[in-house]
Amino acid sequence: MSRTRWRLGLGATAFLVAAGLVPAPAHAEDVTDYAITVDPAARGAKIDDTMYGVFFEDINRAADGGLYAELVQNRSFEYSTADNSSYTPLTSWTVSGAGQVVNDDGRLGERNRNYLSLGAGSSVTNAGYNTGIHVDEGKKYDFSVWARADAGTALTVSLQDAEGTLAAARRVTVTKSGWAQYKATFTATRTSSDGRLTVASSAAAALDMVSLFPRDTYRGEPNGLRKDLAEKIAALQPGFVRFPGGCLVNTGSMEDYSAASGWQRKRSYQWKDTVGPVEQRATNANVWGYNQSYGLGYYEYFRLSEDIGAMPLPVVPALVTGCGQNKAVVDEALLKRHIQDTLDLIEFANGPASSTWGKVRAKMGHAKPFHLTHIEVGNEENLPNEFFARFKEFRAAIQAKYPDIQVISNSGPDDSGTTFDTAWQLNRDAKVDMVDEHYYNSPQWFLQNNDRYDSYDRSGPKVFLGEYASQGNTFKNGLTEAAFMTGLERNADVVKLASYAPLFANEDYVQWRPDLIWFNNHASWNSANYEVQKLFMTNVGDRVVPSTATGTPSLLAPITGAVGLSTWATTAAYDDVRVTGADGNTLLTDDFSGDASQWTHSGGGSWSVQDGQYVQTDVTAENTMVSAGDPSWHDYDLKAKATKKAGKEGFLVAFGVKDTGNYYWWNIGGWNNTQTAVEQAVDGGKSTLISKAGSVETGRTYDIDVKVRGRQVTLYLDGQEWGSFTDDKPAEPFRQVVTHDKKTGDLIVKVVNAQNAAARTAVDLGGAKVASRARVTTLAAGPDAVNSETSTAVAPVRSTFDGVAGKFSYTFPANSVTFLRIRQR
Repeated sequence: MSRTRWRLGLGATAFLVAAGLVPAPAHAEDVTDYAITVDPAARGAKIDDTMYGVFFEDINRAADGGLYAELVQNRSFEYSTADNSSYTPLTSWTVSGAGQVVNDDGRLGERNRNYLSLGAGSSVTNAGYNTGIHVDEGKKYDFSVWARADAGTALTVSLQDAEGTLAAARRVTVTKSGWAQYKATFTATRTSSDGRLTVASSAAAALDMVSLFPRDTYRGEPNGLRKDLAEKIAALQPGFVRFPGGCLVNTGSMEDYSAASGWQRKRSYQWKDTVGPVEQRATNANVWGYNQSYGLGYYEYFRLSEDIGAMPLPVVPALVTGCGQNKAVVDEALLKRHIQDTLDLIEFANGPASSTWGKVRAKMGHAKPFHLTHIEVGNEENLPNEFFARFKEFRAAIQAKYPDIQVISNSGPDDSGTTFDTAWQLNRDAKVDMVDEHYYNSPQWFLQNNDRYDSYDRSGPKVFLGEYASQGNTFKNGLTEAAFMTGLERNADVVKLASYAPLFANEDYVQWRPDLIWFNNHASWNSANYEVQKLFMTNVGDRVVPSTATGTPSLLAPITGAVGLSTWATTAAYDDVRVTGADGNTLLTDDFSGDASQWTHSGGGSWSVQDGQYVQTDVTAENTMVSAGDPSWHDYDLKAKATKKAGKEGFLVAFGVKDTGNYYWWNIGGWNNTQTAVEQAVDGGKSTLISKAGSVETGRTYDIDVKVRGRQVTLYLDGQEWGSFTDDKPAEPFRQVVTHDKKTGDLIVKVVNAQNAAARTAVDLGGAKVASRARVTTLAAGPDAVNSETSTAVAPVRSTFDGVAGKFSYTFPANSVTFLRIRQR
């Protein structure tokens, strides 16, 4: 490669650095050489318009208090200990005077069980979400309430914060005519995020569905969506919207919300509960620990999908619970009812306005069909045989009545293992159209598994990667996800749909991290992962152009590290720990006849020597790691005796321990004592290397033997080989894919450089005739950079590069994702 050509590449980076657009390499010598070769004459996989989408689940207050624009929390007084042990029907409300929530025949409707009985001269105040109700000066807010007063009454409705009024109070006259809805409009006179809504009554009154909506919802729609959050979804230009879950779909009772079920409050998400007038919709507990009002329901999901030009992709329960519940419902009548509900859902989406369920849709304001083409049955079921027996019944009924609907199955909750293998075999044998895979793994895993789909059967079921993320919201996480996404695109003939998860997190109500979009009651911000997703989703292309790249020079050293003992929500005792080198020399021995001075406690829990054993006694503590030995150890045998005393799981024996965030451990009796697996932690993020079903008996002593040889590990339990693995997949930091955009004629060269060295790259476009100028979009930041409400450390930078030719060089910055759009002539 000529020196002149390399100067072109360095010049491009130097220009960007000088302009302050991308960070410079830490040192001039921190550069690695690569080559990318493109073959424009070859024909790669076609990429569907629906390749990338979004997955919405009501987790982290994503719906109520999030995307659903309602500002009043617990507007219908339905909160219950079934939702959260701390809840009461007056959660988020404060009564001044006399008032109580009642459940009797005076209610607004059968499915809206509770209402507030407010005494004469009394008032009730709502605190909203986060710090309160947010209003912006000059904006309009629409108030409504269902009220009943036997003698009539006047309601005074006000908005205020600690500093005073936020809008002129409104007076609403309630007549004697029974339940009716009353409305008023506020115009905010100040901006505040700490507002409170108060409703005062001059006479005794019954209140329900107390509501305050911003007039300025997304697209101005009634019962609408919070504008800034919906706009962030739309900006991704998603090809599909998967909804409503997730664990919401396959947890809880499969019964309906009726007197026959005892008004069951912990149910799976069932679509018929969520349509029709909001005051007639059911309420339900959310598996993530709060209440679902269902103000945001199936109609609103379909409407959002249509508004942003995305394919709707609903998920319905298969009557096998998952997400730790793992039970198959055996009730033929209930199964048939759910199958009929699914057929009715398709009619709701696609049927004419004259049909039974099409009429419901039309009455809600949408006479035309929503054009549903895909539906998913089930979510992450950990009982593959039981799930698949029911899935086949759903599929048969759907295909008989709606043969054009594609029915999607799944492969359980993990990227590998017994459940995954069994589920995939069942799906292949039944010639299922598409299988939904889910996994949340470490950044290391995503770098190591770019080739995951290279070997998938091209004639088998297609893949829907419905949920994935790399366990963090730093730019490093985004980089490793980007590297993985190049492999998704390269295999677009197999991977037909893909969506990051979860989508939303309200910063004050977090059950799951990482998340794509963060928000509170007054602001929202994009994670680093969002910026990566947006870059890929808005620059997809129509077809892959085959290309190859050289790899990063590296040598895989042996697995090195100390040893460790740990527990997870369990008390356990360890004894006779011995580490012996491959040469027979003893590296460590401890029978705990004395103290535990050889061990360093870096985790939680409480360890002590008791009766010649090393015992962890805190049954609630998680990751109680103690370690011993030298981080430079390699090629050794680790033997120990372990006894579970009490708790939910088994025990954890660690090896290759470098520090608190980097190690391997054999998790024996993990996942609520249902599985045994080897997990690898890299910078705190864990991924599973090998997994099998298995449990641990309380009180029984197990003999554990781990043999580490190079990067090969063999594990023995009670003298029998349990399994082995070789951790020899390189975590390649330099990945690329090239696609062709038919509309513009552009070649889109997409390069990920997930390392601290710049990547000086020779690019050979294989004889393609191209313009000399490329449009460049670069994401570059430190690996630990995180976006927040007040700081945007990771954001796209757009520039141009004038050195494009059939063969040219370009230096991709350290820790960067770069897209070059090159016009073909």
